[in-house]
Amino acid sequence: MDNNFLKARKRRRLNREYKKSIKFHKREIGLEKKSTFNIAEVIVIMIMTLIIGGTFGYSASYIGSKLVKDKDETVKLPSEFSDFLTTYYDLIDSYYEDVDGSELINAGIEGMMKYLGDPYSTFLDNSETKSFTEQVEGNYVGIGSEISYNTEKQIIISNPFEGSPAEKSGLIKGDIILEVNGVSTDEKTTTDVANMIKGKEGTTVKLKIQRNTEVFEKELTRNKIEIPSVTSKTFEMNGKKIGYLRLSIFASNSYSQFYSKLRTLEEQGIESLIIDVRDNSGGYLSSVTDIASLFLEEGKTVYQLETKGVKNPVKDETERKTSYKISVLINEGSASASEILAASLQESYNATVVGVNSYGKGTVQRTQTLKSGATIKYTIQKWLTPNGTWINDTGVTPNEKVELDQNYITNRIDENDNQLQKALNILAN
Repeated sequence: MDNNFLKARKRRRLNREYKKSIKFHKREIGLEKKSTFNIAEVIVIMIMTLIIGGTFGYSASYIGSKLVKDKDETVKLPSEFSDFLTTYYDLIDSYYEDVDGSELINAGIEGMMKYLGDPYSTFLDNSETKSFTEQVEGNYVGIGSEISYNTEKQIIISNPFEGSPAEKSGLIKGDIILEVNGVSTDEKTTTDVANMIKGKEGTTVKLKIQRNTEVFEKELTRNKIEIPSVTSKTFEMNGKKIGYLRLSIFASNSYSQFYSKLRTLEEQGIESLIIDVRDNSGGYLSSVTDIASLFLEEGKTVYQLETKGVKNPVKDETERKTSYKISVLINEGSASASEILAASLQESYNATVVGVNSYGKGTVQRTQTLKSGATIKYTIQKWLTPNGTWINDTGVTPNEKVELDQNYITNRIDENDNQLQKALNILAN
């Protein structure tokens, strides 16, 4: 069955590539890279490149009105480019202070994104693009540990990943990072310190660590780190074995992690499953499609996509399916791909959704990396539940509404997690 499932998954991916070739694009939540450009876009890129490089040799009015022929199609660039270029050069040449041309271009692009009035259409600069890409790709080069603040606002090691340079060097949860390569971490943010620790694969980074009253140094070799996005465990209740999978993001490698841990749970003989996507802000649409397809019957609708009023259902194309009971945990921080998974299993699998209404993000974004290294992210369509509901601003409504017990916030143990306990009771009876 698993071999057939993998073959079907490969076949679905080949179908996606075929659809791309006939101008159907794979839609992704949060990240869809556009790899091809039409002739007008090529000209725009050429203009931007020439501007930034300072080698633009034609007049703005000439470029703005130039006709370019592509096969039988004639494309005319918008005349507004003349105003854009005039403004650009006036500011570069005549503004009373020095102006950074690249930053001016970025500000212009950011202004275009703000004009759309869409909170999900944004401009990411180079630094933001790097962090965003690491998150959704699920890997980076570093030492392999999450960092956070302690109660004294000091930067600490909070979660060294299994098998990482951090764990192998002996760093443990709670270690205070005093310095990175001789630079103090005082008044630095976690992002600042993370960027100080990251670097090229194979290079070293020296950390000064405080553990209780002891202060010592560790030199670690940076390595490519796969960010774990799935954790698992089992529960026993009323003589039944219940599996549990927590999914923190739908990154490019989340499906493989999820499937591996799911198979382990199934081999252990679980009779039902809890999928926890609380505080999961989303990720790749392809990832959630593959994960939902692990459970649904072939031909069932995973979700629908709506583009300019035209609806297209996305159906499960795999042979693998399950029949055990499933409960999905959601909260107000469950967004985007998390909501797709919850709604898909709720409507096409009859899973029980437990928690409170999710965030309510019912749109799909595409991202495109610019030549400068920055990124634009913009909305391209709506997604609908299998039954055709648009959950934007309202969220997925749980079958069992359970507000999180305040005791869990101050003491995070399973016994205090009343949402988890509700799901366990549903599946155990």
